[in-house]
Amino acid sequence: MKVDFHSHTFHSSDSLTPIPALIQAARKRGLDKLVVTDHNSIGGALEAYKLAPDLIIVGEEVQTTQGEFLAAFVTVPLPKRLEPQEALKRLKDQGAFISISHPFDPQRSGWPLETLEWLAPQLDAVEVRNARVIDANYNKLALEFAQSHNLPGNAGSDGHHQNEIGRCYTELPEFHDAESLRAAMRFARPMGRISSPLVHFYSVWARIKKSSAK
Repeated sequence: MKVDFHSHTFHSSDSLTPIPALIQAARKRGLDKLVVTDHNSIGGALEAYKLAPDLIIVGEEVQTTQGEFLAAFVTVPLPKRLEPQEALKRLKDQGAFISISHPFDPQRSGWPLETLEWLAPQLDAVEVRNARVIDANYNKLALEFAQSHNLPGNAGSDGHHQNEIGRCYTELPEFHDAESLRAAMRFARPMGRISSPLVHFYSVWARIKKSSAK
């Protein structure tokens, strides 16, 4: 299967992507699954799932007081700014698949190393290829961390615009829920390439447009 583990819709403060455009882009790029991971919200993911249940996995990018979790098969959204321990507990209680977003990117909620060491035994995966990193070395550090802790690596576009969807993705065996995903991740292969740094201007513009509309 070809899976993009990290994507955003207009339900994120820094994206304007309509749900139909997101789905169309995912199908055009040959994705088998797309995890919709809006910031501390599953509203966009639920909307997308209703339109394309064969394609969409409900997820969430959870902003904590330190870094961000990247979760799939989420049923209850988490509010922002929880302590990592509390956020982790809530995700585990609902059986979600738990990864972490761009863990070594200091410009986008990079995790402190001591927290990463504490988290590692409790994670299902580490995002080792994020298409929006400014410096490819951040992905390299994430891969080295995952390997040193015997954790599988997943990949995602972190797409905030439909044109970014599928830029990075993960190839892995078929799965149908969080538990079978954990088993499939043992054979995962992160794929794809980094987006142009210019994609970040789109997120800035999205925030400005949303602020001016209030």
